[in-house]
Amino acid sequence: MLLSSIKKGFLVGLKTTWTLGKIIFPVTLMVAVLQYTPVLPWIIKLLTPVMKLIGLSGDAAIPLVLGNFLNLYAGIGAILSLHFSVKEVFILAVMMSFSHNLLIESGVAMKAGVKLWVILTTRLGLAFISAAVINLVWHGGGEPAKYGLIEGQTQSASSFAEILLQGLEKAGLGILQLAIIVIPLMLVIQILKDLEWLQKFSKVMGPMTRSLGMKENTSTTMAAGLIFGLAYGAGVMIQAVQEDGVSKKDITLAFIFLVACHAVIEDTLIFVPLGIPVWPLFIIRLGVAIMLTLIVGTIWKRSGMVTRKEASYD
Repeated sequence: MLLSSIKKGFLVGLKTTWTLGKIIFPVTLMVAVLQYTPVLPWIIKLLTPVMKLIGLSGDAAIPLVLGNFLNLYAGIGAILSLHFSVKEVFILAVMMSFSHNLLIESGVAMKAGVKLWVILTTRLGLAFISAAVINLVWHGGGEPAKYGLIEGQTQSASSFAEILLQGLEKAGLGILQLAIIVIPLMLVIQILKDLEWLQKFSKVMGPMTRSLGMKENTSTTMAAGLIFGLAYGAGVMIQAVQEDGVSKKDITLAFIFLVACHAVIEDTLIFVPLGIPVWPLFIIRLGVAIMLTLIVGTIWKRSGMVTRKEASYD
């Protein structure tokens, strides 16, 4: 069975790399080329005052917009083509960890019974508040960021051919780094699936869900979101909500936790090529998720908003 899982996981990893590469490659190439046109400088100049409020330069708006409307990989693709300090890249990573892929992941949350305004307010609020706090607290990180394999690859270009070549080189290296991370990750996830560790993990999470103010029947939803993410784990999560009879209040609390901290393996490791410390990123996400869920649950309970009606889903 292990050999079968490895083979299947490898194929899934290749397929995932191809799917995500079709996003990262054109985005990286497009941003790399746009740097030599008036378009990108104009956008940067327009948004610089807003970005400065959270310690970022104007061009940071580009990966933020792409990350929120598309996904993390599009945002990372844009970062790889731009020049930032270590502090700026870390702030961008934290912001995009909290707020990304809003169209798809908000749809998943709504399908599971969570209000759209709750998801958008939580995710965008966490992104901007965390950026402002990090900017105020961290006084270092001013040195230029180094992007793994892409380090030292940027040179001045004097012709369109050279500009295009540089963009293709950056995009290609970005895909290579993606494959190095995604393929082993998919192998591990496939093995976990075949060993039915999701069910085991959901049982382990029972006490945790209780401590956060939710019933134990929320544990499968929490486990799916933590391991697979809101988009990849959508099917498992929606099925768990429908079959386990999770209440409106519990699924709302679960999603408040998960929008701050989901896909903890993948969404942490994909930032490795950006050259930032990923452990602080993980700790920030987990800590914020726990505190926010406890605060919302306590306020909800004390305000008398909790009515233990089981949700009915279509």
